[in-house]
Amino acid sequence: MAGTTDGIVFYTSPQSRGRMVRWMLEELGVPYRAELLDLRAGVKAPAYRAINPMGKVPALVHRGVVVTETAAICSYLADAFPAAGLAPAPDDPLRGAYFRWLFFAAGPVEAAVSARALGLLAPAEKAGMVGYGSFDRVVDTLELTVAGAAPWLLGARFSAADVYLGSQVLWGLMFRTLPEQPVFVEYAARLRARPAWQRASALDDAAAASAS
Repeated sequence: MAGTTDGIVFYTSPQSRGRMVRWMLEELGVPYRAELLDLRAGVKAPAYRAINPMGKVPALVHRGVVVTETAAICSYLADAFPAAGLAPAPDDPLRGAYFRWLFFAAGPVEAAVSARALGLLAPAEKAGMVGYGSFDRVVDTLELTVAGAAPWLLGARFSAADVYLGSQVLWGLMFRTLPEQPVFVEYAARLRARPAWQRASALDDAAAASAS
């Protein structure tokens, strides 16, 4: 649905976390306009820095509201388009688990995987100073979480938490930053079978090919 807009402008690059937001938009099934930015020059342009001073993608503008940070964008979109059912309602008991796993992925998982990839994990004696504690503890918790997905993090209900945490699992397996545990592999297969993931991946792969 990238060719139309109902007020959603999506700033992205196919080589970025914008792939998560593209998937989220395709799950919603709402019209949007994608603005593809070059990660070297486009994100540094003054017009874009006025939207996101961090000079990073993704970013979203919807009805004049600017939203950055991928987990925040996914959460915002799920609430902005409740008919898609990608977030429990405020009075739904599942909302606690929804936020728990969405932000577990955005916090401890993202931080621990990035730190390990860069060789910057906190030493054991200073583990209490970082939100993730230790890489092994994060992976163990992630494995328990995904093992309980039946088939999704909220049981029978797919949500934005699966988009965000699921993307972390998919990328972790692809780049070998997470161990290839059977529960991760099986969850990843369920995610890749979703038509919205397939549409989003095809759009981003095509954009990446045309830019190279």
